[in-house]
Amino acid sequence: MDIFQYFGKVLIVLGVVIAALGALMFLGGKIPGVGRLPGDILIQRGNFTFYFPVVTAVLLSIFLTVVLNLFFRR
Repeated sequence: MDIFQYFGKVLIVLGVVIAALGALMFLGGKIPGVGRLPGDILIQRGNFTFYFPVVTAVLLSIFLTVVLNLFFRR
């Protein structure tokens, strides 16, 4: 395969992934439960708030692993 064809396919996939992430970020606040799952860490003290989405990150990682394995399987 020509290097330019391969690079073109990579750019197309990267563009689709970036568009999907942008749509997810745009609609993320409107999807119930996303970002506030049990196991996510939220600490509020006075005017300080610390939020670390542990479970959300794990689920997102599993989802992306499955999707990318479907696209890049050899």
